[in-house]
Parts: sequence; C-alpha cells; structure tokens
Amino acid sequence: MKPVKRGRKLLSILSVASIGLLVAGCSGGADPNDPNASGGGTEVSQSDGVVDIYGPITGTEAELLEKSWADWSEENGINIRYTGDKNFESQLGIKVQGGDTPDLAVFPQPGLLQATVDMGKMQKLPADAQSELEKNWSQDWQEYGKVDGIQYGAPLMASVKGYIWYSPKQFEEWGVAVPKTWDEMTELGTEISKKTNEPAWCAGFASGEASGWPGTDWIEDAVLRQSGTDAYDKWVSGELEFTSPEITSAFDSVGKILLDPKQVNAGYGDVKSINATAFGDIGTAVANGSCALTHQASFLEGFIIDSKNADGAKATVAPDGDVWAFVAPQFNEDEPVSVVGGGEFVAAFSNDDDTAKVQQYLASADWANSRVGLGGVISANAGLDPKNASSDLLRSAVELLQDPNTTFRFDGSDLMPKSVGSDSFWKGIVDWIDGKPTKEVLENIQSGYDS
Repeated sequence: MKPVKRGRKLLSILSVASIGLLVAGCSGGADPNDPNASGGGTEVSQSDGVVDIYGPITGTEAELLEKSWADWSEENGINIRYTGDKNFESQLGIKVQGGDTPDLAVFPQPGLLQATVDMGKMQKLPADAQSELEKNWSQDWQEYGKVDGIQYGAPLMASVKGYIWYSPKQFEEWGVAVPKTWDEMTELGTEISKKTNEPAWCAGFASGEASGWPGTDWIEDAVLRQSGTDAYDKWVSGELEFTSPEITSAFDSVGKILLDPKQVNAGYGDVKSINATAFGDIGTAVANGSCALTHQASFLEGFIIDSKNADGAKATVAPDGDVWAFVAPQFNEDEPVSVVGGGEFVAAFSNDDDTAKVQQYLASADWANSRVGLGGVISANAGLDPKNASSDLLRSAVELLQDPNTTFRFDGSDLMPKSVGSDSFWKGIVDWIDGKPTKEVLENIQSGYDS
C-alpha cells in the first residue's frame, strides 16, 4: 500500500545524485543514435499507435493505473503500455544514457525531473497538454513541473501530509476538542496525558535505510506554519541554513512533543523507542485506542483500516468512526491553512502525436476522476470531483488541495540534495530522538551540503 511511496522517495533522492554523475560523464551533446535525443526540438516524430510509459508505480497501484486509462485508450486507438519498476529511479538514468527511453516517464518528485531534463533528452510539454495543465492545476503545481522556466512535466496524483490522527469517541469522553493553533495542539497532548496518566502521542521513525523520514515531515510542517512560505522556500533551496533561528525554532516546537517523555511514546515505550518503532505500526496503536494522537500522512489510513479497534473489530476511519484526522494547525489561527505534500509528474522523451494526446489526457480532469474513482489515491486537479474519492479522509484531502486558500509546498527533503535530504537530515532526526543536542544535530545536518 502506501509505504511504497516512501520507498520510492528514498530511491528517488539517491537517483538524483546518480543521474548527476551520468550528466557529468557525458561528453557533450545528445547520442546521435538515440531517436529521442532532440531534447525538445520542434520536429514531430511519426506515431505508431503505441505509447510506452515507465514509472515507479507497481503492484495493485499499477493495475489500477492501467485500468484508469483503458477505456480512453480503446476509444482513441492508442495502445498505452505501462511498465512499473521498483528500481525506476536508478534504472532511469541508465536508460537515458543508453538511449533506451520510454515515450513517457512518471517522476515521483520534481528534483528527479530536473536532473533528467539536464541530460538534454526530454521534450517540452505539448501545446494541448499545456492548455489542459493551465485549466486544471494551480500555479504552484505548474511550477513544480518546470525546469529553468520551461514546462516539461504535468502533475498526476498527489498526497497530503501533516494529518493528526485521533479518536473522536475518546475526545468526547475526555471533553477535549480539535485544536485551532499549534500551541493548542501541544497543550492538548498535555491535557490528555493528565487525564489518562499515559503519554498522549505515539510516533514511529523506523524505516530501514530511510529511518528518520517521518521526523522530517514534522519539521517541514513546523517550518511552513511557523515561519511562512518565504522561509520554507529559502530553506529548501539551501539559502536558509539549518542552523538559522527559523529552523531551530521549528525543532524546538516539535521537540516539545517528541522529546517529552510524558508525551511519547504511547503504546511502545520512551522517547528513544520512536526510532525502534516502524512508521506504519503506529496505525495499530491509534486504531485500538492505546495512542491518542499521532502525526502522519494520509496513507496512514491504510494501516488503520487493516487494524482492529478496541473491541476487536475492523477499525474505521470517519468523522464518527474509530479514528479520524485533522490537519496540523497553524501557529496563528488567523493564517490560511498550509500543508506539505507530494505527487508525481509525467514528462516525455518522445514528441509524436500519440504521446502528446496521452499527455493531454493525463493532465485532464477526465483522467483524474477516472483514477481517483478507482480508489486509494487523490489528485490536486481542480476538475476532480471530491465525491469520487474512495473515503471520507481522501475526500477531505482533495477538498483541502482544491481550496484556493490552501498554501501547498512540496516535501522539503524530497527537494534538497541527496547528501542532505536523504542523508544528513534523516540521520540527524534519528540522532535528535536519541538525545543529541539540537544545536549539534543542526550543525551536522547542515554539513551535508559540504559532502
């Protein structure tokens, strides 16, 4: 289910560095034997009725992806062949270097798209797809698919992070309400702990070589909500250092919860047990009521509904169910909602008419409604009907993304250089939970830029 997305994240960031090495190793110019080497040229290749798509989506999700365009494919006489690869990010660079490129590729993050565009073999977004993009996607989402001001990619699906999961029934029993500010959220945990004599929060940061990433989501939420978009953007780009007051303050705010032994780790142990707890396991604790609060992305719903509630029945996620969720609040109640999330982007190596038609379709509201209606995913496409989402939680996520007042920013560690985002930042979070002083942790994370 959803943990696959985090696996994709790790491979994606690693591959940015790999592709960068491949770029450095190119002697200059495109491979003359590569028919896709025009790099955005105007000459249109001849269509053959087949469009090959290569991406990181596998398993059941890949089957649903193929089902989502099946009717359109038949109606338009274009055979869409999808190949999913768990090693997509590492293999993509090899394919590009060897001239074995697909017609279209599904990129799980903007950084990988940019690194691939830098290899000079990608096509600019066709005019009809560009029109569809401008009709259905916000300016922010359009920008994530650009490289040096040129539109190469169009968004596909999306995810929303920063949900706080809780039990509506327990909230009613305890006489507490959903907080309106970040400070109220912190105070809520303290209040619940006093009523139960148990920690209110649970967290799990264990994820193999990617351990620590759930903590980066916490920090990204805090930076965006506390210091605003300008600081967040400068931080992600490397202009604002980890040792700056803004990032230090975010760690301090999150630390009031995650480093407080009276607040964590409900159902699992002490603060250090966070690093030993698998990120998906916390769904079980929230479902059975042993954990009152946890911070995790929308995909946690899958882990919860696969768990049992306190009565031993299958847990439900709904406003009146066993578990529900609210978005982590702003530091200032009067500020518009800010969220961090992720998503995929489709870009082309080929420029024939059939490929262009598929690009246009995948950027359309028709495709978004088709795929979301099959269940398990959402999209930020403005033409998506939230009613097509497969659960109450996913419907709320779609509405959040479509709200013009919502401020959206892409996952920061996904956009940072590999030496920081998936290296020093993730490792720093683990050290921080293990008790290393914040100042030292931030200095160590920042040193990743020197690697």
